[in-house]
Amino acid sequence: MQTEAKAPQSVDILLVEDNPGDVRLIQEALQDGKLLNRIATVSDGQKALAYLRKQGGYAQATRPDLILLDLNIPRKDGREVLAEIKADPHLRSIPVVIVTSSQAEEDILRSYNTHANCYVAKPVDLEKFVAVVKAIEEFWVTIVKLPPKP
Repeated sequence: MQTEAKAPQSVDILLVEDNPGDVRLIQEALQDGKLLNRIATVSDGQKALAYLRKQGGYAQATRPDLILLDLNIPRKDGREVLAEIKADPHLRSIPVVIVTSSQAEEDILRSYNTHANCYVAKPVDLEKFVAVVKAIEEFWVTIVKLPPKP
C-alpha cells in the first residue's frame, strides 16, 4: 500500500520570548529548515495575550498553530499566560510548548498541571540550543497532527 507524499504544511508559530538573542537563534533555527513556518514574536505576556485575542495593534494577527512560550517574561509571566490560554475556550486547543531556562521542578509541575503540551529547558550550549529548537520543529510541525483552526 502506497502512501502519498505529504507536502510540507505551513505552520503559524507565536514565539513569546523577551531575550533578543534567543529570539534570533530560534527564528534562525526555524527558518533554516525546509518547512514553511511563519513566526510572529512578542516580548511579554500582555502582548502575547493581546496577540492571541486580536486586541489593539494585533487585530489582524493570525491564530497560531503552535505557541513557544518562555516562562520568565515581563509584564505577565509565562505561567500566567499559560493559565489564561488554557482557561480560554477559544485558545485552549492551541498547543503550548514551554521553552525556558528554568529547570525548577515546581515550574515543570505547574506547567503540566496548567496543561502545557510539553516543557523544554533551554540548553546553555549554542549548538545544543539550535538542535533542541529543530527537534521541537520536527516533532510539532512534521510529526504531530495539529488541531484545525476554527
